[in-house]
Amino acid sequence: GVTDYTAKMNRQYYGKGIKEVLEAFQEKYHIQASIDAIVAKSNEYYLDFARRNTIVFPEMFKLVKKLKASCYPLALASGSSLEIIEDILAAAQLGDYFDLIISSEKVGKSKPEPDVFLETARRLAVEPAHCLVLEDSPYGVMAAQRAGMSCIAVPSGNLSALHDCFFKADLLLENGMSDFSADKAFEWIQSDGLAV
Repeated sequence: GVTDYTAKMNRQYYGKGIKEVLEAFQEKYHIQASIDAIVAKSNEYYLDFARRNTIVFPEMFKLVKKLKASCYPLALASGSSLEIIEDILAAAQLGDYFDLIISSEKVGKSKPEPDVFLETARRLAVEPAHCLVLEDSPYGVMAAQRAGMSCIAVPSGNLSALHDCFFKADLLLENGMSDFSADKAFEWIQSDGLAV
C-alpha cells in the first residue's frame, strides 16, 4: 500500500547523500527500478520544486558576499547531486561566489563521514584545521568534526528537538536562521583564527 512520508520519517535521512537515501528507500519499499533511474526521477521532481521555491536567506547571502570580498576561498560541499547543486545555485544567482562545488556522490562516503569535506580542503589546498563548515544538519556537523574542521551549526527543521550532534559544533545558533547575523558570523570567523 501507499505510505505517507512524514517529516519525522525524513529526519533520520536529513543531511545524508541523495543516492544513499534512495538506496535505503529502494530496499525498504522493494522498488524494482535501478538506483540510477530512481535518482534521476528524484532529481527531476526536486529540481522542479526547488526552482519554484528556493529562498536565499538574506543574512547568509550577505555573509557569502563578505567572505568573497575578503578573499576567503569558498566551496559548497553537499550530498545532493551535482546537477541539483549547480541548478539551484544558478537559480539563486550564487554560482559565481564559489571557487569549488562538490558532491559527495563523487568522492566516496557521504556525511556523516568526512570524505566530502576532506576532498574539498584538498582541492582548495587548505588544511582541514583552517576550514570552517556552515551546516544545518546533524550529519553535516558530525562530518565536519570528523574532518577536523571548525563548524557553525544553523539547524533547520524541528528546532524544538535538536539532535545532540548540534551541541558539539564550535558555534551553535539554536534557533536556526532566525538567530543568524552575517556581521556576527564574520566577526566570529575572524576571531577564530580563520582569517586569510
